[in-house]
Amino acid sequence: MIHPVYLVEDDAAVRQALTLLLSTVDIPVTGFADPQAFLVRLPQLSPGCLILDIRMPVISGLKLQERLADLAIDWPTIVMSGHGDIEACRRAFRNGAIDFLSKPVDEQDLIDAIQKAQAILDLQLDRRAERAETLALLSALTPREAEVLDRIAAGFTTRQIAEGLGLSPRTVESHRAAIGAKLGTTSQAEMTRLWLEGNTAP
Repeated sequence: MIHPVYLVEDDAAVRQALTLLLSTVDIPVTGFADPQAFLVRLPQLSPGCLILDIRMPVISGLKLQERLADLAIDWPTIVMSGHGDIEACRRAFRNGAIDFLSKPVDEQDLIDAIQKAQAILDLQLDRRAERAETLALLSALTPREAEVLDRIAAGFTTRQIAEGLGLSPRTVESHRAAIGAKLGTTSQAEMTRLWLEGNTAP
């Protein structure tokens, strides 16, 4: 799947040239004249790859990166600069950029960077889909089953779980069977993996 590319560049000539270039290789691109215009449209945009100019008035590309991080948006980002600013390059990478290109941008370098960004976004979306599926499975557990699963994931034995929750071992085994049916596995290792995936911040 080819994801959309969002180009934020205040130089109209550069924006038009890069948009034309990417259209010739069937990469869907939407151009924005400034970060403000991009932020206004952001709620309606599907996940994509970003190409940001570093030097822009009012809000720089670096500041836009920081704002997106504050919004928990981590789309793969390529930054461009015509000034060869090493410190800006460092900041861009610290902010999560996957590539830094100097203007005038080499066409093949840009296309290669976008292909890399597309592959990264594929992985991000796959992981989020897997996590959403895991959360849906975990949400089907009753509060007591969730307590039992917490202890299974911590490595407790059936007897330890029973003692800790004031239950009989048979009751714990019954809960464990119900958990296995809902999660689709009877493996303690797989139950633990699902618990970790559901309880680890994305």
